[in-house]
Amino acid sequence: MDHRALIASLPPETKFALTARSDGAGLRHLALYGLALGLTSLAIIAKIPLWPLLILPQGLLLVFLFTLSHECTHQTPFQTRWINEVVGHACAVPIALPFIWFRYFHLAHHKWTNDPERDPELAGKPRPDSWPSLLAYLSGWFYWRGMAQVLVQNAFGKIDAPYLPDRQHAAMRREARLLLALYGLGALSLLLSPLLLWVWLLPVLLGQPFLRLYLLAEHGLCPPVADMLENSRTTFTTRLVRFMAWNMPYHAEHHAFPNVPFHKLPQFHTLTQALLKSTSNGYSGFATTYARSMRRDPIRPSSG
Repeated sequence: MDHRALIASLPPETKFALTARSDGAGLRHLALYGLALGLTSLAIIAKIPLWPLLILPQGLLLVFLFTLSHECTHQTPFQTRWINEVVGHACAVPIALPFIWFRYFHLAHHKWTNDPERDPELAGKPRPDSWPSLLAYLSGWFYWRGMAQVLVQNAFGKIDAPYLPDRQHAAMRREARLLLALYGLGALSLLLSPLLLWVWLLPVLLGQPFLRLYLLAEHGLCPPVADMLENSRTTFTTRLVRFMAWNMPYHAEHHAFPNVPFHKLPQFHTLTQALLKSTSNGYSGFATTYARSMRRDPIRPSSG
C-alpha cells in the first residue's frame, strides 16, 4: 500500500480528526520553545557562570526554527491563519529564510519529492559522496551562501524559478529587502556591541551542522519514487529532538499527509508504522549508514 492508497482507506471521521488544527496546541508548544530560547538568550546576555556552554543549545534552538517555519508554510501549527503567517515571517529573521519565497519552494518540493530533475531541493545539487563534500555540506556553507544569493536576487534581480508565482514577486522583493536591511542594521550594531555575535551569529553557525544532518536524514538514501512512505524517512529519536523539530522526524508521515498538524503526527504514525519503507533508529544510526554508503558507492543526487 502506498501513501495514496493509505489516505484513501481512512474513514472520513479519521481524516477529520487527524487534520484538526489547534491554536492551543501550537501556542503551548511555541510558548515552551520560546521560554527555552529566552532563558538561554538571557543567560548569555547576563554572562552567568559557564555561559559559553549555552552557545550551542542557543544555536540549536535558533536553527531548528526552520522546522517551525516549514510547518507554517503548510498553515498547520495553528488554526488561525494570521498566527501562522506572523510566526512564519518571524522565523525568517534569525535563519535568513524568506518566508514567502520558502513557501513556494517547499510546496514544489512536496509536489516533486526526490525527483532529481524537478524537486528544487535537488536540482543541480549533487548529494555529498565523499568525506570532503559531506563535511562541506554539514558545515552549512552551502546553505548560507544559497540563502544570501536568494535574498540578493529576490531583492534586486530577476525572480524566475518556475515554482514562484508571478503574483508573489513583488512581495518577495519587499521581503528580501526588509531582511537585508535588518541584517545591515545588525552588522552596524556590532560596531557598538558584540551582543549579536554571542546570542545569534556564533550560535547559528555552530547549530547549523546539526540541522544539516537532520535534514539529510529526511530524504537521504531514499529512492526517487512517487510513494511518500518510501521517498521520505521517519527517524526514531528522542522526545527532545521531536520537540525541537515540531515532530518532523515523523517525516514520511508528514509527506504522506501534509495536512496533519505537528501535534497529530504521533497519532498518524500509529496508522503508518507498518507501511514505512525508509526508517532509521536515531540520527547517529542514519549517519553511520550514510557513511557506509559513501564508502560502497558514489551517492546519486536522489534526495536532499
